[in-house]
Amino acid sequence: MSDEDDKSPEDALRDMLRDMLAGNAELDPQKLAGAAGLPSDPASIQQLITQLQGALRGNPDGSINWDLALQQGRQLAQSGSVATPPGQTSALEQAFHVAALWLDEATSVGALVATPALLSRSEWVKRTMPLWTQLAEPVANSIADSLTKVMSEQAPEELQGMLANAGQMVRAVGGTLFAMQLGQVVGQLSTEVVSGGDIGIPLLEDGQAALLPQNVRDFGEGLDIADDQVALYLAVRELAHARLFRHAKWLRLQVITAITEFARGISIDTERLEDVASSFDPANPEELREVLASGALIPPKTEAQEAALARLETQLALIEGWVDVVTNEATTRLPRADAVAETVRRRRAAGGPAESAFATLVGLELRPRRLREAAAMWRQVTDAVGAVKRDELWSHPDLQPEAADIDDPQRLIAKLTGNAPVDPEMDALDRALEDLLNDDSGDRPAEG
Repeated sequence: MSDEDDKSPEDALRDMLRDMLAGNAELDPQKLAGAAGLPSDPASIQQLITQLQGALRGNPDGSINWDLALQQGRQLAQSGSVATPPGQTSALEQAFHVAALWLDEATSVGALVATPALLSRSEWVKRTMPLWTQLAEPVANSIADSLTKVMSEQAPEELQGMLANAGQMVRAVGGTLFAMQLGQVVGQLSTEVVSGGDIGIPLLEDGQAALLPQNVRDFGEGLDIADDQVALYLAVRELAHARLFRHAKWLRLQVITAITEFARGISIDTERLEDVASSFDPANPEELREVLASGALIPPKTEAQEAALARLETQLALIEGWVDVVTNEATTRLPRADAVAETVRRRRAAGGPAESAFATLVGLELRPRRLREAAAMWRQVTDAVGAVKRDELWSHPDLQPEAADIDDPQRLIAKLTGNAPVDPEMDALDRALEDLLNDDSGDRPAEG
């Protein structure tokens, strides 16, 4: 009996994959790197080989090693980072101090306990990656499971038993590739965001505000607005966002739960995956990359998902609309505050390349589509009842405005001012008619 015959199915599959990674099979590492969206330089290829081989050795249960996403993200973030000049550091620290004083005049939501942070791009990746992986994990698991199923169904009959016994290993490889893609997305995001709350969701822990000095500097280029005004506006906005989530302690969990529940409802189009697998040409890995980048493997949203997405978008719009209004009130001393505010709104409406890539990867856009309408509602509420009553709406989830309040702010204002319409008092004839219509005794006269 040969050594080959003595191998277990798991060992045989491991050797097969190792041959592939070593370039001894039809799909070599350079082509794998292209399919994964990585550069084809030797360092990136070696990193891919090392990480995939580690997945084969170190994940016997098929779990996803999210440390790879962190490594990939930080590496990309560091590649374009530059040191923050001491002068900018002190200017941003002063901007946070002034911003806190201005916010105290604009909102009753209390100040933060934690000192605002100035983060490098790499530090931002490290501190936000736990939430990114939490949001992406349901989709990653779905892709890994589907990959295992498709490989098993597409394999020749003589390999069926081998794959059936090594499914966890295949999951580990698929999960590794997904984790590396997520790392690329978050690493690219670190070059686009200016603060902890820039994406609109609470990426940092409650009560933590942060700015990225390098990106703040990049944000201000070309605006023809003084750097100190840009820094002050962004500091006020970031503090307002962080204060809201610290004040409404239930809000962060509510937003994250809504996102993860939506993501769990995403299923992978296995028929499309089978088509890709059956027609895949190793000489043209870009075909696979284009399919993954287009989001074609994630089928259209169900009605339930559309409803869940509408609720999430309303929630994000309410949060960012409030932040917009409070920030605008707190920055009235800034001569060009309106120009900075409009730049921020357009930026949020369009999103950056990395934000779009995340939407494709997990099938979810984090867009406050009704931001302007929500901000208009908060402005009308503020004018009608003042900042204190406005901010009390965040004291409990049951008090939070709804989509109908964005549609008709006067409806909410009427409730807050005690002027909501009431049913007119019924006279004796009205009461007698209502009693007759509500009579369930069964003693009504028979119909003739």
